[in-house]
Amino acid sequence: MMQDLSKPLTPLGEVINLANFIDYQQGAVVSKTLVDQKTGTVTLFAFGKGQGLSEHTAPFDAMVQVLDGEVEVAIAGNPLSLHAGQMVIMPANKPHALRAVENFKMLLTMIRA
Repeated sequence: MMQDLSKPLTPLGEVINLANFIDYQQGAVVSKTLVDQKTGTVTLFAFGKGQGLSEHTAPFDAMVQVLDGEVEVAIAGNPLSLHAGQMVIMPANKPHALRAVENFKMLLTMIRA
Protein backbone atom coordinates (compact mmCIF):
# COMPACT_ATOMS: atom_id res chain seq x y z
CA MET A 1 0.00 0.00 0.00
CA MET A 2 1.42 3.39 -0.96
CA GLN A 3 1.37 6.14 1.63
CA ASP A 4 -0.37 9.42 0.84
CA LEU A 5 2.46 11.95 1.29
CA SER A 6 0.03 14.86 1.31
CA LYS A 7 -0.96 13.73 4.81
CA PRO A 8 1.36 14.01 7.83
CA LEU A 9 3.28 10.86 8.70
CA THR A 10 2.85 11.54 12.41
CA PRO A 11 -0.29 12.62 14.24
CA LEU A 12 -0.66 16.39 14.23
CA GLY A 13 -1.34 18.07 17.55
CA GLU A 14 -0.13 15.08 19.60
CA VAL A 15 2.88 14.94 21.89
CA ILE A 16 5.54 12.48 20.72
CA ASN A 17 8.61 11.40 22.68
CA LEU A 18 11.13 11.29 19.83
CA ALA A 19 13.66 9.11 21.64
CA ASN A 20 10.99 6.44 22.18
CA PHE A 21 9.33 6.79 18.76
CA ILE A 22 11.91 4.54 17.07
CA ASP A 23 13.73 1.43 18.29
CA TYR A 24 17.31 0.26 17.84
CA GLN A 25 18.12 -2.81 15.77
CA GLN A 26 21.65 -4.05 16.39
CA GLY A 27 23.78 -3.99 13.25
CA ALA A 28 21.28 -1.79 11.41
CA VAL A 29 20.17 1.75 10.68
CA VAL A 30 16.44 2.31 11.20
CA SER A 31 14.65 5.40 9.90
CA LYS A 32 11.16 6.81 10.20
CA THR A 33 10.06 9.79 8.10
CA LEU A 34 7.99 12.21 10.16
CA VAL A 35 7.50 14.97 7.57
CA ASP A 36 7.98 14.74 3.80
CA GLN A 37 7.11 17.90 1.90
CA LYS A 38 8.46 19.67 -1.18
CA THR A 39 10.03 22.25 1.15
CA GLY A 40 11.83 19.75 3.38
CA THR A 41 11.94 16.55 5.37
CA VAL A 42 12.20 15.54 9.00
CA THR A 43 13.46 12.01 9.60
CA LEU A 44 14.10 10.12 12.81
CA PHE A 45 17.02 7.66 12.80
CA ALA A 46 18.30 4.95 15.16
CA PHE A 47 21.83 3.64 14.46
CA GLY A 48 23.25 0.51 16.02
CA LYS A 49 26.78 0.84 17.41
CA GLY A 50 29.32 0.95 14.57
CA GLN A 51 26.71 1.71 11.91
CA GLY A 52 26.80 4.86 9.85
CA LEU A 53 26.35 6.68 6.60
CA SER A 54 29.30 6.77 4.23
CA GLU A 55 30.65 10.08 2.99
CA HIS A 56 28.26 11.88 0.66
CA THR A 57 27.00 15.35 -0.18
CA ALA A 58 23.53 16.87 -0.19
CA PRO A 59 22.35 19.94 -2.12
CA PHE A 60 20.76 21.43 1.03
CA ASP A 61 21.82 22.24 4.58
CA ALA A 62 20.87 19.48 7.02
CA MET A 63 20.55 19.78 10.79
CA VAL A 64 21.41 16.77 12.96
CA GLN A 65 19.98 16.77 16.50
CA VAL A 66 21.28 13.94 18.67
CA LEU A 67 18.55 12.51 20.89
CA ASP A 68 20.42 9.60 22.47
CA GLY A 69 23.93 8.18 22.48
CA GLU A 70 27.06 9.37 20.71
CA VAL A 71 27.99 9.87 17.05
CA GLU A 72 31.02 11.03 15.13
CA VAL A 73 30.10 13.37 12.31
CA ALA A 74 32.78 14.28 9.78
CA ILE A 75 32.17 17.42 7.73
CA ALA A 76 34.68 18.06 4.94
CA GLY A 77 37.17 15.84 6.79
CA ASN A 78 36.68 17.59 10.16
CA PRO A 79 35.55 15.02 12.79
CA LEU A 80 33.05 16.19 15.43
CA SER A 81 31.83 14.21 18.43
CA LEU A 82 28.18 14.80 19.32
CA HIS A 83 26.20 13.56 22.32
CA ALA A 84 22.53 13.64 23.32
CA GLY A 85 21.24 17.20 23.41
CA GLN A 86 23.76 18.51 20.86
CA MET A 87 23.30 19.42 17.21
CA VAL A 88 25.25 20.43 14.14
CA ILE A 89 24.27 21.85 10.77
CA MET A 90 25.95 20.09 7.86
CA PRO A 91 26.41 22.66 5.07
CA ALA A 92 25.05 22.01 1.59
CA ASN A 93 27.50 20.53 -0.92
CA LYS A 94 30.14 19.70 1.74
CA PRO A 95 31.03 16.02 2.07
CA HIS A 96 29.87 14.52 5.35
CA ALA A 97 29.63 11.12 7.02
CA LEU A 98 28.24 9.68 10.27
CA ARG A 99 29.40 6.79 12.46
CA ALA A 100 27.72 5.59 15.65
CA VAL A 101 30.32 5.46 18.45
CA GLU A 102 27.57 3.77 20.49
CA ASN A 103 23.87 3.26 19.76
CA PHE A 104 22.49 6.67 18.90
CA LYS A 105 19.31 8.34 17.71
CA MET A 106 19.02 11.55 15.75
CA LEU A 107 16.48 13.82 14.17
CA LEU A 108 17.57 14.96 10.71
CA THR A 109 15.93 18.09 9.32
CA MET A 110 16.58 19.04 5.69
CA ILE A 111 15.18 22.29 4.35
CA ARG A 112 14.91 22.35 0.57
CA ALA A 113 13.62 25.88 0.12
